[in-house]
Amino acid sequence: MVKKIKLGLLGGGTVGTGVIKVLQDNYHDIKEKIGCDIEVSKVLVRNVEKHRALADMVTLTTNADDILEDKEIDIVVELLGGIHPALEYMLKAMNNGKHVVTANKDVVAQFGKDVFEAAEKNDVDFMFEASVGGGIPIITPLKQSLTANKITDLIGIVNGTTNYMLTKMAEQGMDYATALQRAQAKGYAEADPTADVEGLDAARKVAILSSIAFNTRISLDDVKVEG
Repeated sequence: MVKKIKLGLLGGGTVGTGVIKVLQDNYHDIKEKIGCDIEVSKVLVRNVEKHRALADMVTLTTNADDILEDKEIDIVVELLGGIHPALEYMLKAMNNGKHVVTANKDVVAQFGKDVFEAAEKNDVDFMFEASVGGGIPIITPLKQSLTANKITDLIGIVNGTTNYMLTKMAEQGMDYATALQRAQAKGYAEADPTADVEGLDAARKVAILSSIAFNTRISLDDVKVEG
C-alpha cells in the first residue's frame, strides 16, 4: 500500500465542513477504492474561534503557507470562492508540486489558461469537476468519455437557483420577488443573488464547458449574458 495521502483544505465554511464530513463518513469505502489511507491534515480558516467545532477533527490555521509550504501535504483543495486570493493560492500550491482540486468556477472561467499552464509546468493534476454541476459529472465525460464524438451543441440548465425560481413561476404562477424570497429562504439563493439572477454563474459555467467541448479557449467575455 502506498503512503497516506494528506489533504490541505483552503476554507472551512459550509463547503469545507461538508467535504470533511463526506471524507469521514465514507472513509472506509474511499480507502478501499483508492488503495491507500487519506487524511485531512490542515484547514485554512479566517477565524479559529469561529470554527472551534472543526478543531476536534482537524488542525486549523489562519496562515495559508502552513498548507501551501507543507511538504507532507499532497493535495490542496481550494474552497474559498472568489478569484483572489484563491488564484494565487492555487498557483503557489502547484509551484510547490501539489495537486489542486477546486469548485471555483470564477477562477476556472477567467484564469483557466494560467492555472492549466501552471499544472502542466509543474507536472501536477488540476481537478475542477465541481466547478460545473456540483455532484453531476459533466466535465469528465466531456474530456474523456465523449472524446471520439464531435460535439455541436451544449444545452441545459446549469444554475440551480434560477431553475427553482423559474419552475415556481411557471408551474405555480409565483411572481419573481416571491420566487426569489423562497429561494433565499431555502438556501438556494444568496442574500445577494446577483450572480445567479443576472446570469453570471451560468455564464461562467458555459465558458468552462464550451472550452472543453469545443477544444478552444472561451472566456467570460465571449459569452452573451442576459439576466
